[in-house]
Amino acid sequence: MRNQISIYLKPILAISVLVLMFSSCVPIKKQVLMQVPEDDSAKQEYLNDRTLMDYHLKSGNNLYVKIMSANQDADDFFNPGISTSGNIYYDAAIYLTSYSVDDEGYVELPFVGKIFAKGKTIEEFSIDVSEVIGEYLKKTMVVVKLVNYNITVVGEVNRAGQYKIYQDKINIFEVLGMAGDFTTYAKRDDVVIVRHTEKGSKVHHLDLLSDDILESDFYYLMPDDIVYVMPLKGKNFAYQMFPYALIISSISLILVIFSILK
Repeated sequence: MRNQISIYLKPILAISVLVLMFSSCVPIKKQVLMQVPEDDSAKQEYLNDRTLMDYHLKSGNNLYVKIMSANQDADDFFNPGISTSGNIYYDAAIYLTSYSVDDEGYVELPFVGKIFAKGKTIEEFSIDVSEVIGEYLKKTMVVVKLVNYNITVVGEVNRAGQYKIYQDKINIFEVLGMAGDFTTYAKRDDVVIVRHTEKGSKVHHLDLLSDDILESDFYYLMPDDIVYVMPLKGKNFAYQMFPYALIISSISLILVIFSILK
């Protein structure tokens, strides 16, 4: 009887160790980003030059508008509540001195009136403001920035959350870097981008394992985009770190049982 049990214990032990080892492994091919096909290994340049200037304003956006000229009194007149001392402001202060795009698509500036903004790029709106201000002042410069520029990252990243962006363009890898990179069991070949449009939200799937991402229309992200990193199917049966202690204790227990039965 004991001999029969010992015969079965050895293969069971071997199979158990193998299952634990393979269940905790994620193939390196599923982790390396921007892989170049072998028949295209010479490719070095990728075309994609999207910036925030491609973004079309919509109702609910908040814009920071600053008008500058050689006349200090005129600057103070057209920029009420905005200091010209060059100080850096915290987010709440910038938000409170910004102007909203209303439901009809207009931005109302002090002493200037309403200027239509909805559907225009930031550059187009800036030109429109310059033309209106040009009726009052000569040699002016208009600075327009999008204030509520947020991107949300959720799922299999190390620091999920909502991030404020302070630059004109940011790509998917920069955002993932802000979120602490992927976890071990992130599904890198199917990252979901949820983008809000005037007609509703649209879902797009990106394969970050392929170098094609560098020429994708979604390589650069837009305001209010949501990045969802899905988990691999085998995550429930895997370990973040290889369970050496569990394996050693399991082997020790089996050896003790084997010695007793022997």
